[in-house]
Amino acid sequence: MQLRTLVECSNRIAQTGRRLEKTALLAALLKQAAPEEIEIAVLYLSGRTSQAKTGIGYRTLQATAAPPALESTLSLSDVDRRLDAIAATAGAGSESRRRDFLRALFDSATDGEQRFLQALLVGELRQGSLEGLMADAVAKAAGVDPDAVRRAAMMAGDIAPVARAALTGGAAALDRYGVELFRPVQPMLAQTAGDIEEAIEELGEAALEYKMDGARVQAHKSGDRVVVFSRGQNDVSASVPEVVEAVRALPARELILDGETLSLLPDGRPRPFQVTMRRFGRKRNVAALRDELPLTPYWFDLIYLDGSHLLNAPQSARFDELARLAPQSLIPGLVTGDAARAAEFLDDALRRGHEGVMAKARQAPYAAGARGQTWLKVKRARTLDLVILAAEWGSGRRKGWLSNLHLGARDTGKGGFAMLGKTFKGLTDQMLEWQTRELLAIEIARDSYTVHVEPKLVAEIAFNEIQVSTRYPSGLALRFARVKRYRPDKTAAGADTFETVQRLAASESLPR
Repeated sequence: MQLRTLVECSNRIAQTGRRLEKTALLAALLKQAAPEEIEIAVLYLSGRTSQAKTGIGYRTLQATAAPPALESTLSLSDVDRRLDAIAATAGAGSESRRRDFLRALFDSATDGEQRFLQALLVGELRQGSLEGLMADAVAKAAGVDPDAVRRAAMMAGDIAPVARAALTGGAAALDRYGVELFRPVQPMLAQTAGDIEEAIEELGEAALEYKMDGARVQAHKSGDRVVVFSRGQNDVSASVPEVVEAVRALPARELILDGETLSLLPDGRPRPFQVTMRRFGRKRNVAALRDELPLTPYWFDLIYLDGSHLLNAPQSARFDELARLAPQSLIPGLVTGDAARAAEFLDDALRRGHEGVMAKARQAPYAAGARGQTWLKVKRARTLDLVILAAEWGSGRRKGWLSNLHLGARDTGKGGFAMLGKTFKGLTDQMLEWQTRELLAIEIARDSYTVHVEPKLVAEIAFNEIQVSTRYPSGLALRFARVKRYRPDKTAAGADTFETVQRLAASESLPR
């Protein structure tokens, strides 16, 4: 497939706001792709490349500007091979060679292709073909059940290989994407409830659990082999040996556990999230750090046990089996439909230093990768995980630092991010210094007082309420927003969505 064909489709998708039309355009394009190009097409139209890192940023693109080609000659495979070569470039003089490769690529691209590639390479592709839309398009193109495509993508961790399987092998090819030991399952996610009363009203009798401010982990065991995966599906086993040992000791031949691990103070209260995260990514002095910051795992779900997945079993059955296997490591919980008892449980969780509580529907299956209404998180102080879109230079004591942050929620309908306001509150000098360094490293443009950045950094933002705003195109803004912490464990893809913000706004009387 020619790159021109994909770019034309991308432009048409960007010009329509109708979901069904976007889906039809995507499906028609995927049908045209050769088998070896299907994954590339899906990735490009989702705003990604097959190379995890290319080393290409905004400054590199500026330094390799080239006049556009008059004719389109690039195929998707051509572009992918050239990006492979760029990503593989390393060692002395690599920056210069990388620019030469990139300049050669842009020499072969027409004006429209250049604009598309520039947006793709810095994560700025805005066309609204993300999230469930691509799954629907794959299903339409392959003539298979959309739910089967979504389930396979959740198990595989990515829609791209699933798209190739569906389009080349049909529904039968999707059967290979089941739960598999040592291949991480996308974790089930939660929606936000306004308060505990709302959660109980929504779910009725619910399983309540402490919402711990730790690191989400998924543990896989087969015999003596244990692998622990992070929320981002990275193998972190070497960093958490005590978690590995605890899982190895459990009385099951095979299992997959979902839970949190955190470092506790001597009185049993949790250490701050940033302290727990010091344990992750360490390859040296793990033993010494283990002595200083021992980790305690708390399990709240059982996904797989001795040859069978439990995804379709109700939460109550999964939790009962988990309680039998790991009673000493079970997350504290309560089953109730009484809002008063639920409020007491929330108060207890907060007194013990935790974030709040999770409320789970007792009959709900484990919806891997989904953010449904059967898991609700309740916090006393409202927070959202938002992406930093830009930052303004500070004044006074903040002079010389990037300070006022532009906050965005993922817009799964239109693509990109919906801006919800700005804040400089809650930032310590240490955070100001760190964020200035990190934001400048991902700068894509600036004016006299604002630095615009690639949408990569995620911060947890506390706020009082959501208000109607004519200042921002989203129409909403956070009132009294303040930075609680940065979330190095999350990528922009894991940030809260604008749909979540809209639901929160609809649940309250919006101040004007």
